Amino acid sequence: MLYDLVIRHATLISGDGSRRFEADLAVAGDRIAAIGALGDARGTQEIDAAGKIVAPGFIDVHTHDDGALLAPHGMDPKISQGVTTVIAGNCGISLAPLLLDSAPPPPFTLVGGQENFRFDRFADYVAELRQHGIATNAALLVGHTTLRQRVMPVTDRAANEAETARMQQAVAQAMAEGAFGLSTGLDYPPAVKSSTAEVKALAATAASLGGPYVTHTRNYFETMDEAIEEAIDIAGHAGGKLFISHHQCTGRANFGKSGPSLKRIDRARKTMDIGMDVYPYAASSTVFRLERCDTGLKVLITWSTPHPEMANREIADIAREWNCSEREAGRRLLPAGAVYFQLDENDVRTILAHPRSMVGSDGLPHDIHPHPRLWGTFPRVLGHYARDVGLFSLEEAVHRMTGLPASEFGIQQRGTLAVGNFADLTIFDPETVIDTATFEAPRQPAAGIEHVFVNGISVWRDGKATGALPGAVLRPSPSTATVKADRCGCGAHHKAS
Repeated sequence: MLYDLVIRHATLISGDGSRRFEADLAVAGDRIAAIGALGDARGTQEIDAAGKIVAPGFIDVHTHDDGALLAPHGMDPKISQGVTTVIAGNCGISLAPLLLDSAPPPPFTLVGGQENFRFDRFADYVAELRQHGIATNAALLVGHTTLRQRVMPVTDRAANEAETARMQQAVAQAMAEGAFGLSTGLDYPPAVKSSTAEVKALAATAASLGGPYVTHTRNYFETMDEAIEEAIDIAGHAGGKLFISHHQCTGRANFGKSGPSLKRIDRARKTMDIGMDVYPYAASSTVFRLERCDTGLKVLITWSTPHPEMANREIADIAREWNCSEREAGRRLLPAGAVYFQLDENDVRTILAHPRSMVGSDGLPHDIHPHPRLWGTFPRVLGHYARDVGLFSLEEAVHRMTGLPASEFGIQQRGTLAVGNFADLTIFDPETVIDTATFEAPRQPAAGIEHVFVNGISVWRDGKATGALPGAVLRPSPSTATVKADRCGCGAHHKAS
């Protein structure tokens, strides 16, 4: 039989956590067509994968790729490390539904400039992705901060009842148009001014339509315990699934709290559904915050609008050069972005080792000098934490990147190697796979990622992007047929999609 692709002599890791096995794999169109001994089969393209691992394409559950999806080669950082599906719209920031007529303030800069915020409806953004073509599949969240900017004339306060109701309607409309759920970034202005009641109302609307509440928790640098409690309270009230974004113990005062925090999450999991993601680095990255100066921890500037020449410089060095305090140097740099070396490696390992932890890069594609997690997250888990450190088996590492996130987010027919599933595939060398991106040189493709296929089409081969754009905008799996106003709370009737 003739297939479009036959991969021979491979070692398959299926993504469901089971042990690896040797087999051939065939692809017809965009689907896995056969797995087994396929000696008589022929392929239009054939790959000898002896000594290599064939795994499901990786799913990056925490990205800010909203604008990168539409940029030329914007997804190279992801496909180069084996990622075939991204979840965008995290931390409360989605490109849609929002029109901006001036330069966006932080934190909107995490996903693009003014030119990117041109979609008045969520459906317009989805249509643009489909018309333009994308290198990876994309599952999209609608952002709370985006909705506040759309609905509220002034955002440095909690929303009133009327504004909250309008945001609930916008959540329902976005989900009808393809959003998987609601995200928040309660640590950032202006969402930091939102009330818990406001967020509960929006999360309840999302939950009534089958969508999760995905949260960058509030002020976890200073009040980590309270931040987790608020997230549990909001999702518990909403009655839906909770995802805690980039769970971490930030700042010296929180070092060592990974164990107690995970125990609290596990206790809550007895009565509700909670997932979380983590990136495999002991440093974070986001917009530059003045309050993070003068803490004694290393801060590396990643971009600055007034002083772009200061990218890849430490704030302490800049302050010395300018003969001023770090805080004053920070004021001169704003708006800016930074990498914060404020995590403890033991906490990173403890959280990463938790059986419900998924892998999310949280990479920032628009930074001039990005955190290396943008290019290195998934190979670092495979090569460093699984192979070299032995934190878990390679099979378990692949599961955290594939089958687990597909199951958690309801992404159907992806995340595992099975006949009939979509042919999202990554072929890598288990002996050489590793991240090469560093804090000094962060834009470096990983080693050991040999082939990447999205929906059966090659997107990465021989260390280069092929230029193909075979990705799909994914739709959430149907979970609710009709949602009435008294459940949704926004005063309208909606069809779930």
